Amino acid sequence: MSEPRHATISSRLARLRKELADLELDALIVPRFDAHQGEYVAPHDERLRFVTGFTGSAGAAIVTADTARLFVDGRYTVQAQNQCPPDLVERDHLFENPPESWLANVASDAWSIGYDAMLLPPSWVSRFEKALEPVGAELKPLSHNPVDSIWADQPEEPFGWISAFPVQFAGRSIEEKRKFLLEVLQEEGADFIVETQPDNIAWLLNVRGDDVAYNPMPQSFLMLDRKGSGHWFVDRAKFEDGLSDTLPNWLSIHPKSAFLETLEGAFEGSARVLLDPDFSPAAVSQLVTRMHGAPVHKPSPVTRAKAAKNATELEGLRACHLEDAVAWAEFGSWLQSTVPARAASGEPVSEYEAEQKILEYRKARAGFLSESFRTISCSGSNAAMCHYAADPVASASIQPTAPFLLDSGGQYETGTTDATRSYCFGSLPDGYTEAYTAVFKALVALATLRFPKGTQGHHIDAICRRPLWDLGLDYDHGTGHGIGHRLSVHEQPQRIGKPYNPVDLAPGMVLSIEPGFYKAGHFGIRLENLFEIREEQDGFLSFGNLTLIPIQTDALVLDRLSETEIGWLDDYHATVLDLTAHKCSEEARKWLSSACAPLVRSRSGLQRVV
Repeated sequence: MSEPRHATISSRLARLRKELADLELDALIVPRFDAHQGEYVAPHDERLRFVTGFTGSAGAAIVTADTARLFVDGRYTVQAQNQCPPDLVERDHLFENPPESWLANVASDAWSIGYDAMLLPPSWVSRFEKALEPVGAELKPLSHNPVDSIWADQPEEPFGWISAFPVQFAGRSIEEKRKFLLEVLQEEGADFIVETQPDNIAWLLNVRGDDVAYNPMPQSFLMLDRKGSGHWFVDRAKFEDGLSDTLPNWLSIHPKSAFLETLEGAFEGSARVLLDPDFSPAAVSQLVTRMHGAPVHKPSPVTRAKAAKNATELEGLRACHLEDAVAWAEFGSWLQSTVPARAASGEPVSEYEAEQKILEYRKARAGFLSESFRTISCSGSNAAMCHYAADPVASASIQPTAPFLLDSGGQYETGTTDATRSYCFGSLPDGYTEAYTAVFKALVALATLRFPKGTQGHHIDAICRRPLWDLGLDYDHGTGHGIGHRLSVHEQPQRIGKPYNPVDLAPGMVLSIEPGFYKAGHFGIRLENLFEIREEQDGFLSFGNLTLIPIQTDALVLDRLSETEIGWLDDYHATVLDLTAHKCSEEARKWLSSACAPLVRSRSGLQRVV
């Protein structure tokens, strides 16, 4: 931690504590969320980063008169340690010792604890209230954020253009989606639904935007009543020419700043309002209650409907994954030839250069728009940090003596991609080949699974982890996440992981499978493909592969592979070669042919065909 950075965080915490004292607050909850409770936020909403220095995409802090405590999950343990001054910001695990539990242990009945009611969802408020009830401390919603009061150079709110997303890509019209939502309101006996998730609103209205990096959706709010009248809270100045003509006449446009005021005028005393308890501002729920209405806290029906991709969306996802595969093939060819040569010349390839190279190859592909997240390009021990970001000026070099990991994705006109590959160039650190083989076996174990309807992600997580568990290894992140259709790279509600997630996996859902292993200070391994869930003739479900990128075989311990695993890999590589080779440059085709060479058994054992 540099001295200037330490001094900056120290100064900000001191100013924030003075602000809390002026407001007669004993503590402040500072989440990573913005008013939409999403994973990615605009610079304007990076309050957690401003206060603590932590730049990760998930976490929360609690600031008191004498303590600042940051809570992050296992993906960010090392990152938080590197970014936050330990004498200023203490660290804890977001799930093992959640912030509400810690706060309940340090607070007294005289405490007043503030939070921005537009940033915390009702489920978080409920957790804090339940934890603090035995203590007697007061949880106080705030209409103005104290961090904003001390943030003199806070960036402006984002301004990205909003465009229509044609039905030829969306597959369903706005009217079809509105009809579905009105049916939900009738079934629930609800008068209104308030939707605050930008990707859900973009899906409903068949629009896309550019407010937050990597997320092609506008930041906005939406309300629909049971009579079919809709209200969209968004900056009209962002509309591209012609967008207004594509919007229905039942939809009224309001400034975002008029959101709560308009809701207050619309809700009558007995109004029942559908709200997502995890992905909506607590301020809305509190407003409904204040107006003597009834907040109906249920997961957004839009989230579930959006998750099951229609035939047009799936066709678009398959098409963009094919384009993305060509970019990966060009990158793989460049990487394997360039890293050893440049290292020998004394001018090694840097992590950031590799990050820019995959972007360069993507830009050459049809329909490419942007990255779907900041590429994770990391060599050697840096790969042990799951969400590492290479320094554009002073990133580490990629050496033939250390493995390299690249996690990268793209936003295309017809969909979103995300994949991870681990590469090696020569000698490997102790334990790497055994772990790499286990990670590969874990990927195949889940990729080849058939499962009945009604299966949920936590039911099958252990199937993926077992090859690692057999070696006494594990990874502290989820096994799989949903992915959007030219929307968020991490999409709710489907996921695969250890935590309970009561969402049935269903045909049309798209998920990643991404087991890994990370040895702090030494290396990191992750293999990630995206899959669509398909229904088979007997009614069982299976994973249909979307990702078409070679899986390096050099680090596999071949005699630990089963016939099923060998067959899966050979079939996979044959498909990759068949679908992508003709689209690649001659040099990349040669590399691809070698990278996709089948594994065969001979009398002397398992061998690679060269």
